[in-house]
Amino acid sequence: MRYFGTAPFDHASRDLDGVLIVNLGTPAAPTSGAVRRYLAQFLSDPRVIELPRVLWWLILHGVILRIRPRRSAKAYREIWGADGSPLMVLSQALTNGVAKKLDPNGERPLAVRMAMSYGEPSIRSVLRELGAMNLRRLVVLPLYPQYSATTTASVFDAIADELKTWRRVPSLRFIADYAHDPAWTEAVAASVRHYLASHPMPDRVLLSFHGIPQRYFRNGDHYFCHCQGTAQRITQAAGLPSERLAVTFQSRVGREPWLKPYTDLTLAAWPAQGIKRVAVLCPGFAVDCLETLEEIAMQNREAFLHAGGESFDYIPALNDSPAHIDALAGIVRSELGGWPALAADWRAADEQARLAARAQAARALEQSIDQ
Repeated sequence: MRYFGTAPFDHASRDLDGVLIVNLGTPAAPTSGAVRRYLAQFLSDPRVIELPRVLWWLILHGVILRIRPRRSAKAYREIWGADGSPLMVLSQALTNGVAKKLDPNGERPLAVRMAMSYGEPSIRSVLRELGAMNLRRLVVLPLYPQYSATTTASVFDAIADELKTWRRVPSLRFIADYAHDPAWTEAVAASVRHYLASHPMPDRVLLSFHGIPQRYFRNGDHYFCHCQGTAQRITQAAGLPSERLAVTFQSRVGREPWLKPYTDLTLAAWPAQGIKRVAVLCPGFAVDCLETLEEIAMQNREAFLHAGGESFDYIPALNDSPAHIDALAGIVRSELGGWPALAADWRAADEQARLAARAQAARALEQSIDQ
Protein backbone atom coordinates (compact mmCIF):
# COMPACT_ATOMS: atom_id res chain seq x y z
CA MET A 1 0.00 0.00 0.00
CA ARG A 2 1.22 3.51 -0.78
CA TYR A 3 0.81 6.16 1.90
CA PHE A 4 0.21 9.83 1.20
CA GLY A 5 3.10 12.11 2.09
CA THR A 6 5.31 14.85 0.72
CA ALA A 7 8.63 13.74 -0.74
CA PRO A 8 11.25 14.91 -0.28
CA PHE A 9 9.84 16.09 3.05
CA ASP A 10 11.30 19.18 4.70
CA HIS A 11 11.68 18.18 8.34
CA ALA A 12 12.30 21.80 9.25
CA SER A 13 8.84 22.84 8.08
CA ARG A 14 6.48 24.35 10.63
CA ASP A 15 3.61 22.26 12.01
CA LEU A 16 0.08 23.33 11.12
CA ASP A 17 -3.23 23.26 12.98
CA GLY A 18 -6.16 22.68 10.65
CA VAL A 19 -9.91 23.23 10.91
CA LEU A 20 -12.12 21.46 8.39
CA ILE A 21 -15.71 22.72 8.16
CA VAL A 22 -17.87 20.25 6.23
CA ASN A 23 -21.30 20.60 4.68
CA LEU A 24 -23.37 18.14 2.69
CA GLY A 25 -22.68 19.31 -0.84
CA THR A 26 -24.34 20.66 -3.94
CA PRO A 27 -24.39 20.04 -7.68
CA ALA A 28 -21.87 22.05 -9.66
CA ALA A 29 -24.67 23.52 -11.78
CA PRO A 30 -28.49 23.50 -11.88
CA THR A 31 -28.56 21.08 -14.82
CA SER A 32 -29.84 17.52 -15.10
CA GLY A 33 -26.36 16.18 -15.77
CA ALA A 34 -24.74 17.90 -12.81
CA VAL A 35 -27.59 16.93 -10.50
CA ARG A 36 -27.41 13.32 -11.69
CA ARG A 37 -23.69 13.13 -10.84
CA TYR A 38 -24.30 14.69 -7.44
CA LEU A 39 -27.23 12.42 -6.59
CA ALA A 40 -25.35 9.33 -7.74
CA GLN A 41 -22.60 10.07 -5.22
CA PHE A 42 -24.93 11.19 -2.44
CA LEU A 43 -27.42 8.35 -2.72
CA SER A 44 -24.69 5.71 -3.08
CA ASP A 45 -23.51 6.41 0.48
CA PRO A 46 -24.56 3.43 2.65
CA ARG A 47 -24.91 5.82 5.61
CA VAL A 48 -27.68 7.63 3.72
CA ILE A 49 -29.52 4.62 2.32
CA GLU A 50 -29.38 1.50 4.49
CA LEU A 51 -30.56 -1.12 2.03
CA PRO A 52 -28.81 -4.15 0.50
CA ARG A 53 -26.35 -2.72 -2.01
CA VAL A 54 -27.40 -4.78 -5.02
CA LEU A 55 -31.09 -4.00 -4.52
CA TRP A 56 -30.42 -0.31 -3.98
CA TRP A 57 -28.10 -0.10 -7.01
CA LEU A 58 -30.90 -1.38 -9.21
CA ILE A 59 -33.40 1.10 -7.75
CA LEU A 60 -30.97 4.01 -7.89
CA HIS A 61 -29.71 3.51 -11.42
CA GLY A 62 -32.83 1.91 -12.85
CA VAL A 63 -35.39 4.39 -11.54
CA ILE A 64 -34.24 7.32 -9.40
CA LEU A 65 -31.39 8.64 -11.54
CA ARG A 66 -33.60 8.41 -14.61
CA ILE A 67 -36.38 10.55 -13.11
CA ARG A 68 -35.24 12.71 -10.22
CA PRO A 69 -32.34 14.74 -11.77
CA ARG A 70 -34.60 16.66 -14.13
CA ARG A 71 -37.09 17.54 -11.38
CA SER A 72 -34.35 18.46 -8.91
CA ALA A 73 -32.50 20.56 -11.51
CA LYS A 74 -35.65 22.63 -11.98
CA ALA A 75 -35.85 23.19 -8.22
CA TYR A 76 -32.18 24.20 -8.07
CA ARG A 77 -32.73 26.74 -10.85
CA GLU A 78 -35.38 28.40 -8.68
CA ILE A 79 -32.78 29.30 -6.04
CA TRP A 80 -29.50 29.43 -7.97
CA GLY A 81 -27.80 32.82 -7.73
CA ALA A 82 -25.44 34.67 -10.02
CA ASP A 83 -22.56 33.50 -7.82
CA GLY A 84 -23.73 29.87 -7.71
CA SER A 85 -25.39 27.50 -5.28
CA PRO A 86 -26.58 29.20 -2.07
CA LEU A 87 -25.27 26.31 0.03
CA MET A 88 -21.79 26.64 -1.49
CA VAL A 89 -21.65 30.42 -1.33
CA LEU A 90 -22.98 30.66 2.22
CA SER A 91 -20.84 27.77 3.52
CA GLN A 92 -17.72 29.45 2.15
CA ALA A 93 -18.70 32.80 3.64
CA LEU A 94 -19.30 31.13 7.00
CA THR A 95 -15.93 29.36 6.81
CA ASN A 96 -14.17 32.61 5.93
CA GLY A 97 -15.81 34.30 8.89
CA VAL A 98 -14.74 31.57 11.30
CA ALA A 99 -11.19 31.70 9.94
CA LYS A 100 -11.03 35.45 10.47
CA LYS A 101 -12.43 35.13 13.98
CA LEU A 102 -9.94 32.45 14.98
CA ASP A 103 -6.90 34.23 13.56
CA PRO A 104 -7.75 37.88 12.85
CA ASN A 105 -4.20 38.91 11.97
CA GLY A 106 -3.10 35.76 10.17
CA GLU A 107 -0.33 35.17 12.69
CA ARG A 108 -1.04 31.59 13.77
CA PRO A 109 0.01 28.41 11.95
CA LEU A 110 -3.68 27.73 11.37
CA ALA A 111 -5.61 26.85 8.21
CA VAL A 112 -9.42 26.85 8.13
CA ARG A 113 -10.95 25.17 5.09
CA MET A 114 -14.38 24.17 3.80
CA ALA A 115 -15.19 20.81 2.21
CA MET A 116 -18.25 18.94 1.00
CA SER A 117 -19.25 15.35 1.67
CA TYR A 118 -20.53 15.07 -1.90
CA GLY A 119 -19.30 17.13 -4.82
CA GLU A 120 -16.49 19.67 -4.66
CA PRO A 121 -14.36 20.66 -2.89
CA SER A 122 -14.15 17.08 -1.65
CA ILE A 123 -13.04 16.09 1.83
CA ARG A 124 -10.17 14.13 0.31
CA SER A 125 -8.82 17.00 -1.80
CA VAL A 126 -8.95 19.52 1.06
CA LEU A 127 -7.31 17.10 3.50
CA ARG A 128 -4.55 16.48 0.96
CA GLU A 129 -3.99 20.22 0.73
CA LEU A 130 -3.70 20.48 4.51
CA GLY A 131 -1.46 17.42 4.67
CA ALA A 132 0.96 18.98 2.23
CA MET A 133 1.19 21.94 4.64
CA ASN A 134 2.48 19.65 7.44
CA LEU A 135 -0.82 19.17 9.28
CA ARG A 136 -0.22 18.19 12.90
CA ARG A 137 -3.62 18.65 14.55
CA LEU A 138 -7.06 18.68 12.97
CA VAL A 139 -10.49 19.79 14.19
CA VAL A 140 -13.41 18.63 12.04
CA LEU A 141 -16.71 20.50 12.32
CA PRO A 142 -19.59 19.00 10.31
CA LEU A 143 -22.23 21.69 9.85
CA TYR A 144 -24.95 19.54 11.41
CA PRO A 145 -26.05 20.88 14.81
CA GLN A 146 -27.85 17.61 15.61
CA TYR A 147 -26.10 14.27 15.19
CA SER A 148 -27.30 11.72 12.68
CA ALA A 149 -25.53 8.72 11.21
CA THR A 150 -26.85 9.85 7.82
CA THR A 151 -24.87 13.10 7.96
CA THR A 152 -22.33 13.45 10.76
CA ALA A 153 -21.15 9.84 10.68
CA SER A 154 -20.81 10.01 6.92
CA VAL A 155 -18.30 12.84 7.37
CA PHE A 156 -16.37 10.73 9.86
CA ASP A 157 -16.26 7.84 7.39
CA ALA A 158 -14.76 10.09 4.72
CA ILE A 159 -12.19 11.52 7.14
CA ALA A 160 -11.17 8.04 8.32
CA ASP A 161 -11.02 6.65 4.78
CA GLU A 162 -8.58 9.39 3.81
CA LEU A 163 -6.42 9.53 6.94
CA LYS A 164 -5.83 5.79 6.97
CA THR A 165 -3.82 6.28 3.78
CA TRP A 166 -1.51 8.93 5.29
CA ARG A 167 2.05 8.40 6.42
CA ARG A 168 1.68 10.94 9.21
CA VAL A 169 -1.77 10.92 10.78
CA PRO A 170 -2.64 14.17 12.64
CA SER A 171 -4.15 14.37 16.09
CA LEU A 172 -7.89 14.53 15.51
CA ARG A 173 -10.87 16.13 17.23
CA PHE A 174 -14.28 15.47 15.68
CA ILE A 175 -17.29 17.55 16.71
CA ALA A 176 -20.22 15.16 16.49
CA ASP A 177 -22.93 17.74 17.32
CA TYR A 178 -23.22 21.23 18.75
CA ALA A 179 -26.92 22.09 19.15
CA HIS A 180 -26.41 22.09 22.92
CA ASP A 181 -23.92 24.97 22.69
CA PRO A 182 -25.35 28.03 24.52
CA ALA A 183 -23.96 30.55 22.03
CA TRP A 184 -25.42 28.68 19.06
CA THR A 185 -28.79 28.32 20.82
CA GLU A 186 -28.83 32.01 21.63
CA ALA A 187 -28.00 32.89 18.01
CA VAL A 188 -31.02 30.93 16.78
CA ALA A 189 -33.24 32.30 19.53
CA ALA A 190 -32.13 35.85 18.72
CA SER A 191 -33.16 35.36 15.10
CA VAL A 192 -36.63 34.35 16.31
CA ARG A 193 -36.86 37.33 18.66
CA HIS A 194 -35.74 39.63 15.85
CA TYR A 195 -38.53 38.30 13.65
CA LEU A 196 -41.16 38.65 16.38
CA ALA A 197 -40.06 42.22 17.09
CA SER A 198 -41.28 43.29 13.65
CA HIS A 199 -44.18 40.88 13.10
CA PRO A 200 -47.35 39.98 15.02
CA MET A 201 -47.13 36.76 17.00
CA PRO A 202 -48.06 33.95 14.54
CA ASP A 203 -50.52 31.23 15.41
CA ARG A 204 -47.62 28.77 15.26
CA VAL A 205 -43.86 28.93 15.13
CA LEU A 206 -42.87 25.78 13.29
CA LEU A 207 -39.42 24.22 13.69
CA SER A 208 -38.92 21.97 10.68
CA PHE A 209 -36.01 19.51 10.74
CA HIS A 210 -34.82 17.26 7.95
CA GLY A 211 -36.29 13.80 8.42
CA ILE A 212 -34.78 10.32 8.50
CA PRO A 213 -36.50 6.92 8.26
CA GLN A 214 -38.08 5.77 11.52
CA ARG A 215 -36.13 2.55 11.10
CA TYR A 216 -32.86 4.44 11.68
CA PHE A 217 -34.23 5.91 14.91
CA ARG A 218 -35.31 2.48 16.17
CA ASN A 219 -31.83 1.16 15.40
CA GLY A 220 -30.15 3.76 17.61
CA ASP A 221 -29.79 7.03 15.68
CA HIS A 222 -30.09 9.84 18.25
CA TYR A 223 -31.22 12.46 15.74
CA PHE A 224 -34.89 12.64 16.80
CA CYS A 225 -33.92 13.14 20.44
CA HIS A 226 -31.40 15.85 19.51
CA CYS A 227 -34.04 17.69 17.48
CA GLN A 228 -36.51 17.65 20.37
CA GLY A 229 -33.85 18.94 22.75
CA THR A 230 -32.93 21.67 20.29
CA ALA A 231 -36.55 22.77 20.04
CA GLN A 232 -36.92 22.98 23.81
CA ARG A 233 -33.77 25.05 24.25
CA ILE A 234 -34.68 27.46 21.44
CA THR A 235 -38.21 27.86 22.80
CA GLN A 236 -36.92 28.73 26.26
CA ALA A 237 -34.20 31.07 25.00
CA ALA A 238 -36.55 32.87 22.62
CA GLY A 239 -39.29 33.22 25.24
CA LEU A 240 -41.87 31.51 23.03
CA PRO A 241 -45.14 30.27 24.55
CA SER A 242 -44.93 26.48 24.34
CA GLU A 243 -48.47 26.24 22.96
CA ARG A 244 -47.38 28.27 19.92
CA LEU A 245 -44.54 25.89 19.01
CA ALA A 246 -44.60 22.83 16.76
CA VAL A 247 -41.85 20.46 15.60
CA THR A 248 -42.08 18.61 12.28
CA PHE A 249 -39.83 16.74 9.83
CA GLN A 250 -39.40 17.44 6.14
CA SER A 251 -37.83 16.10 2.93
CA ARG A 252 -38.98 12.50 3.15
CA VAL A 253 -38.56 10.24 0.13
CA GLY A 254 -39.70 6.70 -0.62
CA ARG A 255 -42.54 4.73 0.90
CA GLU A 256 -41.25 3.67 4.31
CA PRO A 257 -42.27 5.73 7.35
CA TRP A 258 -40.04 8.65 8.30
CA LEU A 259 -39.95 10.69 11.49
CA LYS A 260 -43.33 12.30 12.15
CA PRO A 261 -45.19 14.60 12.06
CA TYR A 262 -44.44 15.50 8.45
CA THR A 263 -43.92 19.18 7.68
CA ASP A 264 -45.89 19.28 4.42
CA LEU A 265 -48.93 17.40 5.74
CA THR A 266 -48.98 19.47 8.93
CA LEU A 267 -48.93 22.78 7.06
CA ALA A 268 -51.60 21.62 4.62
CA ALA A 269 -53.91 20.60 7.49
CA TRP A 270 -53.48 23.64 9.74
CA PRO A 271 -55.72 26.20 7.95
CA ALA A 272 -58.77 23.94 8.39
CA GLN A 273 -57.95 23.86 12.12
CA GLY A 274 -57.95 27.65 12.34
CA ILE A 275 -54.17 28.03 12.24
CA LYS A 276 -53.81 30.66 9.53
CA ARG A 277 -50.54 32.48 10.32
CA VAL A 278 -47.24 30.65 10.66
CA ALA A 279 -43.52 31.37 10.86
CA VAL A 280 -41.11 28.57 9.96
CA LEU A 281 -37.45 28.10 10.77
CA CYS A 282 -35.17 25.13 10.11
CA PRO A 283 -32.61 24.89 12.92
CA GLY A 284 -31.03 21.73 11.55
CA PHE A 285 -29.59 23.65 8.58
CA ALA A 286 -26.51 25.80 9.16
CA VAL A 287 -27.00 27.72 5.92
CA ASP A 288 -29.90 28.13 3.54
CA CYS A 289 -30.09 25.61 0.71
CA LEU A 290 -32.54 23.77 -1.53
CA GLU A 291 -34.44 22.28 1.41
CA THR A 292 -35.06 25.65 3.05
CA LEU A 293 -35.28 28.09 0.15
CA GLU A 294 -37.22 25.96 -2.32
CA GLU A 295 -38.92 23.21 -0.30
CA ILE A 296 -39.98 25.33 2.68
CA ALA A 297 -40.08 28.94 1.51
CA MET A 298 -41.61 28.12 -1.89
CA GLN A 299 -43.32 24.72 -2.04
CA ASN A 300 -44.67 24.55 1.49
CA ARG A 301 -45.58 28.22 1.55
CA GLU A 302 -47.65 27.77 -1.60
CA ALA A 303 -49.35 24.65 -0.22
CA PHE A 304 -50.19 26.38 3.08
CA LEU A 305 -51.67 29.43 1.43
CA HIS A 306 -53.56 27.31 -1.09
CA ALA A 307 -55.11 25.37 1.80
CA GLY A 308 -56.47 28.60 3.27
CA GLY A 309 -53.54 30.00 5.23
CA GLU A 310 -53.20 33.76 5.40
CA SER A 311 -49.58 34.42 6.32
CA PHE A 312 -46.43 32.31 5.90
CA ASP A 313 -42.98 33.63 6.83
CA TYR A 314 -39.68 31.79 6.61
CA ILE A 315 -37.06 32.82 9.19
CA PRO A 316 -33.67 32.40 7.44
CA ALA A 317 -30.91 30.10 8.62
CA LEU A 318 -28.08 31.68 10.59
CA ASN A 319 -25.89 31.61 7.47
CA ASP A 320 -22.77 33.81 7.85
CA SER A 321 -24.27 36.11 10.47
CA PRO A 322 -21.86 37.46 13.11
CA ALA A 323 -23.63 35.52 15.87
CA HIS A 324 -23.27 32.26 13.95
CA ILE A 325 -19.61 32.92 13.21
CA ASP A 326 -18.96 33.75 16.87
CA ALA A 327 -20.71 30.58 18.05
CA LEU A 328 -18.88 28.22 15.68
CA ALA A 329 -15.54 29.92 16.27
CA GLY A 330 -16.05 29.48 20.00
CA ILE A 331 -16.79 25.77 19.56
CA VAL A 332 -13.69 25.27 17.43
CA ARG A 333 -11.53 27.37 19.75
CA SER A 334 -12.45 25.20 22.71
CA GLU A 335 -11.36 22.11 20.78
CA LEU A 336 -8.09 23.67 19.66
CA GLY A 337 -7.41 24.81 23.20
CA GLY A 338 -8.01 21.32 24.56
CA TRP A 339 -4.73 19.94 23.27
CA PRO A 340 -1.80 19.94 25.69
CA ALA A 341 0.62 22.80 25.22
CA LEU A 342 4.00 22.05 23.76
CA ALA A 343 6.71 21.08 26.23
CA ALA A 344 8.22 24.00 28.12
CA ASP A 345 11.59 23.82 26.43
CA TRP A 346 9.89 23.91 23.00
CA ARG A 347 7.68 26.81 24.01
CA ALA A 348 10.66 28.83 25.23
CA ALA A 349 12.92 28.01 22.33
CA ASP A 350 13.45 30.54 19.63
CA GLU A 351 11.51 29.49 16.53
CA GLN A 352 14.45 29.76 14.15
CA ALA A 353 16.76 27.84 16.48
CA ARG A 354 14.16 25.09 16.84
CA LEU A 355 13.74 24.74 13.11
CA ALA A 356 17.51 24.68 12.61
CA ALA A 357 17.85 21.94 15.21
CA ARG A 358 15.19 19.86 13.54
CA ALA A 359 16.82 20.31 10.15
CA GLN A 360 20.21 19.26 11.54
CA ALA A 361 18.69 16.16 13.15
CA ALA A 362 16.94 15.27 9.93
CA ARG A 363 20.16 15.56 7.93
CA ALA A 364 21.98 13.36 10.44
CA LEU A 365 19.25 10.74 10.21
CA GLU A 366 19.34 10.77 6.42
CA GLN A 367 23.11 10.32 6.46
CA SER A 368 22.87 7.37 8.85
CA ILE A 369 20.25 5.74 6.62
CA ASP A 370 22.40 6.26 3.53
CA GLN A 371 25.34 4.62 5.26
